[in-house]
Amino acid sequence: MQNRRNFIRRAAAMAAILGLDPARLFRASDEPQKNESLRNDPLFAGGHIISTWEGGLVANAEAWKTIAGGGYAIDAVEAGVRVIEADAEGGSVGIGGMPDRTGRVTLDTCIMDHTGNAGGVCFMEDIVHPISVARKVMDETPHVLLAGSGARDFAISQGFQTRDLTTPKSRAAYEKWLETQQYKPIINIENHDTIGLLAQDMEGRLSGACTTSGLAFKLRGRVGDSPIIGSGLYVDNEVGGATATGLGEAVMRTVGSFLVVELMRGGLSPQAACEEAVNRIVARMPVDQLQVGYLAMDNKGHAGAFAIHPGFNYARTLAGQTDLIDAAHAIE
Repeated sequence: MQNRRNFIRRAAAMAAILGLDPARLFRASDEPQKNESLRNDPLFAGGHIISTWEGGLVANAEAWKTIAGGGYAIDAVEAGVRVIEADAEGGSVGIGGMPDRTGRVTLDTCIMDHTGNAGGVCFMEDIVHPISVARKVMDETPHVLLAGSGARDFAISQGFQTRDLTTPKSRAAYEKWLETQQYKPIINIENHDTIGLLAQDMEGRLSGACTTSGLAFKLRGRVGDSPIIGSGLYVDNEVGGATATGLGEAVMRTVGSFLVVELMRGGLSPQAACEEAVNRIVARMPVDQLQVGYLAMDNKGHAGAFAIHPGFNYARTLAGQTDLIDAAHAIE
């Protein structure tokens, strides 16, 4: 299979034939570079991690190991969310994730680094760590998103093992749901099925990851915002990064994470940008039973978070110290 490096080399060769500047084809080289101007900024101090919900406490702790060791942010975000994917008791993502209305677990994930490279998988079954498959999509293919059986087949080709992702706990929840088969979003149920994580390493490189099993008992084939670059996650090292949690349909309709980053580009703080993005949803959609929360960080490590309703919280790690913070909200 053609990997990303071969793709870039061939594209650069074609650009030379056409008389174009190969450097203009890509935002950054395949090999990450240090952001020297940012490192020299007196307001910058590297080593920041933020992530959604209480599960972010353990995710941040794992991600911090990479950051504290001088590693890359992209490796930190992958390592951090893998902890949540492997938690069979969390009812989150990966093993033990909530099934769809046919009783099967399908996973949606994306990852994005400081150069603008990104990868994702959606509607993928039987793989415990979709974030690592997304990383392979980013690193080893010219694509951004693989879906369904194609994503599963790609994962197997890359050496990932398959297994049944349901657990006694998730099967029991499904059996109980079958009694009524009631299907509607429930505010803050996202606390149990999504984690978005943003990290900045000691050299100023920003990266992010977002991974989920999606709405519990969703229609077969439903894909939410989490694997969609610009909706569930967006990172621009010149500005900052953002991630989303909540009802994915609302996030996708407003391209939420991209919106937050663009608002920061326009001069808003991470907090103000999150507030504006949430307020646009509130202004356009019925939100009585709809929760969305945004979490953002600029490229100097300033963070912000905002949600429609109370109940959204996030973990923030600075210099190895992690705190769980309740986000402000639009509606009481």
